[in-house]
Amino acid sequence: MDEFAVSPTSRRSVRDWLVDIGLFLFAAAFGIMTAAQRLQMPAPDVVPWVFQLDQVIGVLGCVALWIRRRHPVELALALVVLSAFSELVAGAMLVALFTVAVHRAARTTFAVFTLSLLAALVYAVVRQEVGTPREVLFLLGVAAQGSATGWGLFVHHRRRLVLSLRESAARAEAEAQQRAREAIAREIHDVLGHRLSLLSVHAGALEFRPDAPAEDIARAAKVIRQSAHQALQDLREAIGVLRAPVGELLQPSLTDIEELAAESRRAGMRVNLTQEVPGSVPGRSAGTAYRIVQEALTNARKHAHGAQVWVHTTGTPGQWLSIEVRNSAPDAPSSAAPAPAPAPGEGSGQGLVGLAERVALIGGRLEHGPTAEGGWCLSAWLPWPV
Repeated sequence: MDEFAVSPTSRRSVRDWLVDIGLFLFAAAFGIMTAAQRLQMPAPDVVPWVFQLDQVIGVLGCVALWIRRRHPVELALALVVLSAFSELVAGAMLVALFTVAVHRAARTTFAVFTLSLLAALVYAVVRQEVGTPREVLFLLGVAAQGSATGWGLFVHHRRRLVLSLRESAARAEAEAQQRAREAIAREIHDVLGHRLSLLSVHAGALEFRPDAPAEDIARAAKVIRQSAHQALQDLREAIGVLRAPVGELLQPSLTDIEELAAESRRAGMRVNLTQEVPGSVPGRSAGTAYRIVQEALTNARKHAHGAQVWVHTTGTPGQWLSIEVRNSAPDAPSSAAPAPAPAPGEGSGQGLVGLAERVALIGGRLEHGPTAEGGWCLSAWLPWPV
C-alpha cells in the first residue's frame, strides 16, 4: 500500500469533496457526450439492448467512483475490464486510472495501465465504428489513458516531493532543537560549575575552621551568599536562552575576564592575568574566550589547589585570538590546608568537551594537556575577523 492511501475511517476534507465531485462530473459528462454522439451516428451492427446495457454500465461506473479512494486498484480493474466492450464507462475508467496513479506505487500503476491498453485493443477489434479505422480508435484510447495515467503520476511524485520536503524540514528543526539544547547545557555547565566551585572553596574553609574569628566567618558567609545569588542569576539568564533568539543573546567580552580573575583571587587563588589585545574582538570569539578562561580557572580551583595560575590573551585583528591558561603543580595536601570539597560533576570531563565544541563551532582550535613541571596548560586559537 502506498503512503497516499486513504484509510477507510478517514474523513474527506472540503478539498477532497470538491475533487471527488469534479471527477464525478467529468466522468458523467464524458459518458453523456459519448452517448449523444452515438445516437447521432448510424450503428447498424449494434442492437438496441446493447446500447441500453452500455448506458446502465456507464451510470454504475460513475456512481462507483465514490469509492475510488478506498479501493482504487479494484475499481480500476473492474472498469478497465468493462471498457473492453462498453464505451460509456470510458470516462469513469480514466478517472480510475488517474486515482491509481496518484494513490499507488508506480509498479501497480503501470500494471493497471498495461491492462487498460489491452482493453483498448479489444474494444477497437470488437466494436464497429462507422468512418473510424480500428487503428485510429486504438490510438485515441491509448492517448486518453496515457494522459490520465501521466497526470496521476505527476500528482503522485509532486506529493512525494512535498512530503520529503516536510520531512526534511522536520529533521532540520529537530537538529536545530538538539543543537540549542546542547548549547544550553554547555552554558549551564560553564556558569554553574564556576559558581559552585567558588561556593565549595569557602564552604570547605568554614568546615575546616569552625573556630575561625567571627570576622572571617562573616566574610566567608557573605561570599557564599553572594555567590549563591549570582549562581541563581546566571541560571536564570541561561534558561532565558530558551526564549531569546540566538542573535539577541548577550555574549561576555574580554573585559569580563578581569572579573573572573578577581573572583578567583577572592577565593584564595593566585591568578596572574595578562591581556595584550589591541582593538575590539567580535562577540562570538570574545564570548568563547571568556568561557575558556572560566572553565580553566574552575578546573584549576578543583584539581590544582594552591597552584599558581597564569592567564594570557593576545591576538591580531584579521588573524587569531590566542588564549593560554597555565597552572603550576598543585600544593601537596596537608592537615593545615586541605583541598576544597569537589563540586558536583567533578571529573566528568564534560567541561573540556563543551569547550572543544564551542571552539570548533567558530572555526578555532583547542589544545590541553599536562606540562613538564607537573601542571596543566590549556591553549586556544580563535578566529579574529576584521
